[in-house]
Amino acid sequence: MADTSSPDRNPTWIPSTSIAVEDAEAALVENYPRLVRLAYLVLPPTPSRHHRVLTAHATTQASLPHFRTSTSTLPLPGPRTGIPGWAMPDPAYVWLRLRVLRRVLEAERPRRAGLFRRRRAAAASGRTLPWVVGLRLFPQVYAGGCALDDAFTGLPGAVRAAYVLRHLEGLADPDIRRLLRAARVPAAEADAAPAAADRVRGLPDGGEGALLEAAECDPCTLHVRPTDLLRRRQHRWAGVAAAVALLACGGLVAAPGGWGPAGPGHASAAYGTAGPHGDVLDPAAVSRVPADSWRTASRTDHGAWPARGALRDDASLLHRALSAWARPDDRVRVTAARGTQTGPPPGPPQLLYAGQLDGNAVVLLFDGARVARYAEPLRREELRRKGATLELARTAGASTVTSGAVVVSRGEEGVRYLTAPWVREASVLDLLDPGDEGRVLPRDTDGVTAPVPRADTHPRRCERWPALGLSGSEGVAEDHQLYADLGELTPARLADGRRHEPATSAGARHRLARTACHFPAILGSGVKTVTNWEFARQTLPEGDGAAAWVCTRAATWRGAGARVMAQFQPPTRKPGRPGAAAARAEDTAACGRVREAMAGVLWKSSAGHWYVLAAADKGVVSLRAQGEGVRGGAVAVPGHTLAVRAAEGARARLSGVREDGRTSGPLS
Repeated sequence: MADTSSPDRNPTWIPSTSIAVEDAEAALVENYPRLVRLAYLVLPPTPSRHHRVLTAHATTQASLPHFRTSTSTLPLPGPRTGIPGWAMPDPAYVWLRLRVLRRVLEAERPRRAGLFRRRRAAAASGRTLPWVVGLRLFPQVYAGGCALDDAFTGLPGAVRAAYVLRHLEGLADPDIRRLLRAARVPAAEADAAPAAADRVRGLPDGGEGALLEAAECDPCTLHVRPTDLLRRRQHRWAGVAAAVALLACGGLVAAPGGWGPAGPGHASAAYGTAGPHGDVLDPAAVSRVPADSWRTASRTDHGAWPARGALRDDASLLHRALSAWARPDDRVRVTAARGTQTGPPPGPPQLLYAGQLDGNAVVLLFDGARVARYAEPLRREELRRKGATLELARTAGASTVTSGAVVVSRGEEGVRYLTAPWVREASVLDLLDPGDEGRVLPRDTDGVTAPVPRADTHPRRCERWPALGLSGSEGVAEDHQLYADLGELTPARLADGRRHEPATSAGARHRLARTACHFPAILGSGVKTVTNWEFARQTLPEGDGAAAWVCTRAATWRGAGARVMAQFQPPTRKPGRPGAAAARAEDTAACGRVREAMAGVLWKSSAGHWYVLAAADKGVVSLRAQGEGVRGGAVAVPGHTLAVRAAEGARARLSGVREDGRTSGPLS
């Protein structure tokens, strides 16, 4: 029976911790010879020492995880403290030792494992090995081999592992059992392995540890011999013949009409059913809506737009655009709005536009749920340098007012829009100036606007926010709508009030002027509409005027992920001064389907006094503020607004009672 009571047999236990991949890599490099030796000794002695050496190296290198994340470990024993240089065992080494041991032992039972384990077992069993051509590798004493080979022949892997862990790592029997269980050895085999290791025969007494660390068991110090030279010569000629055949087949593949590239986003040089996507790649199969069909359509959204643009009959351009969408290659940069799938269209899409704008050939396509914009530089040099771009945006569930325009070009001068066919006039105005009535925005015969200047999206440099105004044809669209560019293909519609009316009235424009500088917080969120709702108006203490409490909701095309912000908008001489964000929330029904809102701020009067101000929607019949710094500790008032003196820096907790007796809290 092995001695487990000696002090140098007691390991240092490594507690449960998290190991960063960078630390694991450093531990693997530092302890590589020891980990490879462990794998080599536990591996079966057959089929050959060359194969065993390569498998030990492959298994050890594969123990490093592929993902740059931290991995939580179990409490595991470290090596015995008597080993030189191991006074403070490295947790990363202990974790890697477990992974090496697990991979080696799994190589012997791939048939009983699942698919994932079978793949790992394949790597450990030598099916994924370092490539050594023309050489055979052996440990130093290559003639006689390691004396353990004969003793280990026929033994189960758990027994070999128990023997090596005891004499190489200095672990006691209870620690060996626990480590084997962690290596996914069945409990019965793990419990019996240490006793079975005691019965290993054919080894010199008392010298087990020295034998395990001897040169003949070192897979990192190797002798090299050649393989069968005559067989290699025969294989060489067979390889030459195979290479000639491969080159001949490659020439056929790259021949005209074959599978060679046909430009960015190529799929197949032939149209029609060539390739896995069938007629999705065929320009002739692209759907085209007649010019006036929107006048009689039962639903006016992007599906009612006719095909426009001077290049709408350019089959080559359309094919490249379709190929880029169906099967983009590394020459096409694909971007998508949040929540938008990037896969190919389910069938031949509808053509909305194809033309030349700002030095690019541009194609707009619609598949019933998404709008796609393909663009490629007209200059060949720029095309080779930059490649093409494909941008996708979700438009499922679009209505007449949310399908008024699509971004068709972004240039240095600004943003151009392709407007809906029912738009009779376009204008541009500054949202930060509620008195700006706008100026007419020229459009060409296809409905493409002149450039609209870009907004100052930096919150601290918010000096202008140009918006697109569209007036629709009578009987098809509401008279006038406002849209804001939030960095995506579809501009966000701007609305106001409970009924999501156009944000064009005087009051709506004033609320919008104080909201626009908050738009950078929702850029790139897939926003469909931005709606302001004034849920309360409060007379301020000490005669400082009246403030508006506004709830702003940014609804998305995907439905989920709406962002809500409650604003406190006190009187100001500068109409475009942003309101104070009193509360923010995401994925909430407040200020939308559920018409409820509550928020509060700490406010300083013109006389220098501090107040806790709060407001809620009109469904609240009383408000309560309590907390440190609130005068009296707690104050409750009837109604849906509250103003109470407080200390500077006060932090109050708000609550309200609704008409039906429910208690509600602030937006969060």
